[in-house]
Order: sequence, then structure tokens, then C-alpha cells
Amino acid sequence: MAHHNELGKIGEQLATNYLVSIGYEILARNYYYNKAEIDIIARTGDTLVIVEVKTRNNDYFGDPQEFVKSSKIKLLVKAADEYVISNDLDVEIRFDIIAVLKNKTTEQIEHFENAFYHF
Repeated sequence: MAHHNELGKIGEQLATNYLVSIGYEILARNYYYNKAEIDIIARTGDTLVIVEVKTRNNDYFGDPQEFVKSSKIKLLVKAADEYVISNDLDVEIRFDIIAVLKNKTTEQIEHFENAFYHF
């Protein structure tokens, strides 16, 4: 597996551990619909949380959360809509980004709630 894929998997696991530690229930990881992938689907209270995890080993080219582009947001919304419909859910939906900076000396997690709006 390529190094960036390994780093991404590590970041997703760190994000999952973080969410569980603050009381979120993890419903799914790596949920696919067509060309879209949701890294983590979680629930907190009555809110379904769609989480995009961005992991980098340094911030030289910018903060990890800056790499979530509008095309990715459209795909996340489409996949989230399918998840809600296929599971017959009636919930509020929130889109979050978890930015992970991970290298030999640093392990930093930053959680951005309501990172973007879906409508």
C-alpha cells in the first residue's frame, strides 16, 4: 500500500478514536455510494454526522481541511442522502471535517463542526 494510503488509514483511525472518546456512536466507516466515499458516519444525539477526514504529515502546503474542495462536498452530500434514504432515517445532518496532522513528532487532531452546509 502506498504511504499516503497508509497515512490516510491511520488518520481515519485516529479520528474514529477521537469521536468515540467524546461520545459519538460510529455507524459506518468508508461508506461508498457510486463514486463517493464517506470516511466516517457517526451519530451524536439526534444528529447524523458525516465526517471527512483529511490527514497530512505536514502543513507545508496548507492545513489539511483546506483540501476539501466543492467537488468532494457534492459527492459527500450525494452519498449522505443515499445513506439516509436507504436506512429510512429522519435525522438532522451535519457535515464535519477532522484534520489530522501526523508524523514522527506530531499527532494533532482538529475537529471542524458544521464545516459546510449541504443545501
